[in-house]
Amino acid sequence: MAGGGAAPAKVEEPQGHPPKDQLPNISYCITSPPPWPEAILLGFQHYLVMLGTTVLIPTALVPQMGGGNEEKAKVIQTLLFVAGINTLLQTLFGTRLPAVIGGSYTFVPTTISIILAGRFSDPSESDPVERFKRIMRAIQGSLIVASTLQIVLGFSGLWRNIARFLSPLSVTPLIALVGFGLYELGFPGVAKCVEIGLPELIILVFISQYLPHVLHSGRPFFDRFAVIFSVVIVWIYAHLLTVGGAYNDKPPKTQISCRTDRAGLIDAAPWIRVPYPFQWGAPSFDAGEAFAMMMASFVALVESTGAFLAVSRYASATMFPSSILSRGVGWQGVGILFSGLFGTVNGSSVSVENAGLIALTRVGSRRVVQISAGFMIFFSILGKFGAVFASIPAPIIAALYCVFFAYVGVGGLSFLQFCNLNTFRTKFILGFSVFMGLSVAQYFNEYTAINGYGPVHTSERWFNDMINVPFSSEAFVAGILAYFLDNTLHKKDGAIRKDRGLHWWDKFKNFKGDSRSEEFYSLPFNLNKYFPSV
Repeated sequence: MAGGGAAPAKVEEPQGHPPKDQLPNISYCITSPPPWPEAILLGFQHYLVMLGTTVLIPTALVPQMGGGNEEKAKVIQTLLFVAGINTLLQTLFGTRLPAVIGGSYTFVPTTISIILAGRFSDPSESDPVERFKRIMRAIQGSLIVASTLQIVLGFSGLWRNIARFLSPLSVTPLIALVGFGLYELGFPGVAKCVEIGLPELIILVFISQYLPHVLHSGRPFFDRFAVIFSVVIVWIYAHLLTVGGAYNDKPPKTQISCRTDRAGLIDAAPWIRVPYPFQWGAPSFDAGEAFAMMMASFVALVESTGAFLAVSRYASATMFPSSILSRGVGWQGVGILFSGLFGTVNGSSVSVENAGLIALTRVGSRRVVQISAGFMIFFSILGKFGAVFASIPAPIIAALYCVFFAYVGVGGLSFLQFCNLNTFRTKFILGFSVFMGLSVAQYFNEYTAINGYGPVHTSERWFNDMINVPFSSEAFVAGILAYFLDNTLHKKDGAIRKDRGLHWWDKFKNFKGDSRSEEFYSLPFNLNKYFPSV
């Protein structure tokens, strides 16, 4: 062109990161086990992480029931034994995801309600151990009845029909608050003994995130075993403080949180003991308590659905078909049944902290979690050895929670990559459900902490629990609200299907829709031939 200069170079628009239906950069996915020595160490690390909930729940509940250190040690052994069995069943016949099935905080409020029942406060009963056994049998009865909810919903396929209406948009608030909603178990626990908890948190972050880049090591060694390294270092440091007399004149609460010799488990635990069903006697049944525990079971079911999704993401698996989720829910119900038969004082659900550990190590191998189940069973039988690890101070466990729960929460946010965040419908559903999940649960929990009972306070304890327990769960409120809004709000608009991210999940709706489903989720021993997934 006459008198014209060179045409300006066309500036390329920056491209976003494409969505991935499998998480990249995972070292070992669900079907690729690491070498045996590494797998055994990783399995032991999963065992260490799940010990926190396994120890903390009986430590809080057993004394209220009238039990002493001996009863507490036996309950922890039983909870550990049942967790090992349930984890094996889930990884073999359930979802087949590397999910640890352990004790759940969701069941604690209903359990406390049973403990406080008037029929157990007989002044003529002078034997506290007998009171402990009576309460335990009542908890067992309610758990046995409550297990039928998940067993029926799972194995009948009813939960499969509900799960088919999930979308990336509706699961984001659920998974996010399964992790972030447990914030009160994180730094508040660290602060109970900050001179132990804070060093654990700092060392864990340094070893897992900074040290590999400082050393420029070709193999992910320190970051993969950061939990073992950090726990051992801080545990030794805490023990030196204890034997050095740092806590001799401190208040009892401080000594319980900080000292390494106050758990009372090592002396009380038997050398060898195999937990068995009905070890506390025949279960007793109360209709109201069973209904209340059934509602707690339903809340745990919703929360576990989010945890299963987080595990599948961090194991670099594809989205599981709804039939696989339903199958996993059924086996989780069997897990609650075992909890009731053996007497663990608590129901079972997916361990959120172990889901976070998968993200930290980038190892989502099924074999690793099965090895951890072996450690659970082994150390539950050898009581003295298991009690040594169970005596880790609670602030160390709380520091681990700060990292693991955060990983699960952000795992939920990662599903937004499939959604259109530029629509106001998406913004409303996401923002409103997350805000209400946090706000409603805060109101119920704060009201209970101040008054000693929940906002719903009638003469029937079981009815109060049926309302107060679900609305005290951030993940439950957010998940149910997001599910309802996503499936009712302007759903007939054709473009909304893509905004919800359903076009990415269409191929995973049925088991045969994607060849990878069979690779990740098919049953072992050719059982799919007799129990086909759809």
